[in-house]
This record gives sequence, C-alpha cells and structure tokens, in this order.
Amino acid sequence: MQLFNKSNLLFLLAIFTMGTVDAQENKRKAHRKGEVYAYWGWNRAYYGRSSVHFTGNDYNFTLHGVKGDDKPIGWNFHDFLDPTRVTIPQVNYRIGYFFKDNWAVSLGMDHMKYVVRPGQWVKSTGTINTPGFENAIVDGEYIYLDDNFLHLEHTDGLNYLNAELEYYHNFITSGFFKLNSIAGGGLGVVIPKTNATIMNNERHDKFHLAGWGLDAKVGAELLFWKLFFLRTELKEGVISMPDIRTTSNSSDKASQTILYLQWNYTFGFSWHF
Repeated sequence: MQLFNKSNLLFLLAIFTMGTVDAQENKRKAHRKGEVYAYWGWNRAYYGRSSVHFTGNDYNFTLHGVKGDDKPIGWNFHDFLDPTRVTIPQVNYRIGYFFKDNWAVSLGMDHMKYVVRPGQWVKSTGTINTPGFENAIVDGEYIYLDDNFLHLEHTDGLNYLNAELEYYHNFITSGFFKLNSIAGGGLGVVIPKTNATIMNNERHDKFHLAGWGLDAKVGAELLFWKLFFLRTELKEGVISMPDIRTTSNSSDKASQTILYLQWNYTFGFSWHF
C-alpha cells in the first residue's frame, strides 16, 4: 500500500512537472505550427549612392555616385484606402505559413519607389554620339543632372517579389496580447516599371524582369487575441538590376545595383487551421 502511494505520488509529480514545462514552452511560443498570416502595409526606403550604366546604339556611359530617393505621398483616404488606388503609395503585402512553432516561410511584395534626384553633380565616364548630346559628358568629368538630359525613376515601382525565412520569439505574454520579435531574410526577383527619359528618347512603360535582390530584417509585432497584429520591420538589402529597360528601343538598356534600408509598418491577421 505504501509502494502504491509512492508510485501515485511520483506519477502525479511527473504529470505536474510535464505540465509546468509545457505551459512554459507555450508561453514562449510567439506562434504555433500550422498558423497562417497575411499582412498589408506601407514603407519608407533610403538608398545608398550607386552607379548607373547606360548602353544604346549611339551611347555607352556610366554615371557614378548617383543619389536616389523614395517617393512618399501625404496621407489621404483616396490613395491609401481606395481599393482601385492602393498601389499608389509605397506598399508591402505578404502571406506566411508557420511550418514549426516560431518558424515561418513567407512570400510577399515590397513595392518601393526610387527616383534619381535631379539637380545633382555626378562623375561620368564613357561616350555619347547621340545628335545634339555629343558634348553632354566629358569622360572622367562631373555632369549636372537635369531632366533635359536624363530622368530616371522606378516608381510603378521598384517591385521586389521575394520569399523569406522568419524566426519569431515571444518576449511578453499578458492576457490577450503578445509582444514578439522577428528576424529573417530572403531573396527574390525585381520587376520594375521604369520611367526613364534619356536624351529625349521615348520611354519604355511596361513591367520588366530586371534582376534580383537579397534582404535581411528585424522587427517587432503586437499580437492581439492570437488573431490581429500590428507589425513594424527594418529591412536592409541589395537590389541588382543588370537588365533595366529604358526606352522604346529594345537595344537601350541600363544596369544598376542599389543598397537600401526599408522601414515597414503593417497590419494583418493570423489564424490556425
């Protein structure tokens, strides 16, 4: 009888210990295996200086140390919430699946915008034989950029379609909400719709697969009732575009590699099947 009592006591102690450990593990879970999430939001982007190489039938030149900016718009209901105009701002959207507790894979689009800043002096190398622009650059000298010579922007936009691997860690669980951290990285392709006017040539105005990208990110998430979340992310990456269409002439190309820092602020939903 005494052995039976000890066995029961050990059994109950084991169950209690396992339950405590399991409760602690569940408390640390930011998300559970099998959950799916989707979000929508907006971004600001900051770009490093880059070189842009242009080639055509009668020109072959490079502009060095070019500065570009994003193109934010002021808040208004018409552009941000009208379903027919939701891609006018700089937007992000993504869907993800948790294949393990706290680990997810996701697919999304970063719709950034990039505009070569007019009115800047940049170093130029190469040659131009286009009538009327033969003296536009002197090899190795600085050139003043204005729209009469060059206008270049990826504003419809600098579209980075990417897949990412993400890790989530829970810091705080209190009642109906959780505070989670996020770390991850990914790769993808870049499909810009480039608005370029080069020496009065007619621009090419279609989406075009121009290159690839790599990124790494960190972020924070407020999850409410395991259903609705607010999320912010800081993403750093590189976009390499060796095949940018610039004009209606298919032989005219440009190439550019851009380092960027992107800040995203999004909202979304998470649910478990």
